[in-house]
Amino acid sequence: MRELEKGISCTDKMLSMGGARISYSIWELEGAERSRDQIPMACKDSVAILFMFDLTSRCTLNSLISWYQQARKYNQTAIPVMVGTKFDEFIQLPIDLQWTIASQARTYAKALNATLFFSSASYNINVNKIFKFVTAKLFDLPWTVERNLTIGEPLIDF
Repeated sequence: MRELEKGISCTDKMLSMGGARISYSIWELEGAERSRDQIPMACKDSVAILFMFDLTSRCTLNSLISWYQQARKYNQTAIPVMVGTKFDEFIQLPIDLQWTIASQARTYAKALNATLFFSSASYNINVNKIFKFVTAKLFDLPWTVERNLTIGEPLIDF
């Protein structure tokens, strides 16, 4: 990952799909207020915007609507994807709290017309599926992953 400017980093990801190699340039903004002025640069030409939130921190989920509204000011056509991170820690929470967070995340995803993934970078849970989903949407390819709405498992909702 390389830092482009204060509060914004960039990394590249290569995905092979159907014999084609697709390169993604991923711009990551810090959640802090000081990154707010970086939103136009990060969103302007994006084909997809991943709104990431920590599944173990409700305040990040609660901030998601505001992030979405800010990003949409600069890009109304990018594919919106909500990504709940740290699923490996989330499943250690009490089941009633998991249900509450999952329910709120699904409600937000529906309101934003976004696909929702619960993921874990540490355990590579749903990480590649997110990029395959974006690729399928971009190139109008068949999407073969099924919804998973089972609490205690990594959700996929669309």
